[in-house]
Amino acid sequence: MLDNLPKTIQAQAKARLHQIYLSPTRQDALNAYEDFLSLYEPKYPKACACLEKDKDVLFAFYDFPAAHWRHLRSTNPIESTFSTVRHRTRQTKGCGSRNATMMMVYKLADQAQKHWQRLHGHKLIELIVQGVEFQDGDIKAPA
Repeated sequence: MLDNLPKTIQAQAKARLHQIYLSPTRQDALNAYEDFLSLYEPKYPKACACLEKDKDVLFAFYDFPAAHWRHLRSTNPIESTFSTVRHRTRQTKGCGSRNATMMMVYKLADQAQKHWQRLHGHKLIELIVQGVEFQDGDIKAPA
């Protein structure tokens, strides 16, 4: 999304995007989202279209426990896992057979998992599986 904005305002726009996804409640985030669109849409409709098309999924993490938000907001687990594999395969310049490549990827991922961070609030997963609804990170009160 930032690539669709001029470099001169990317830092300012990034700070406003952080206000959106770091808001403590969905309503605060939606207000920051609307402020962002009203500020940038007149001049940069293409950038705002990127943000608008994913509106539903952007705010989905508010339906999960607040302890899980830091994991849900990040793509780093995917990037970190495959950066190790990508680095090693680039250094070896081809691994020979398909089986050798698969074994190397398996062993690299197996070693990498030893340094992964545990899920915060892992005991809350049971509640999610049971269908308990969350609102703004807390258990939703019955209507």
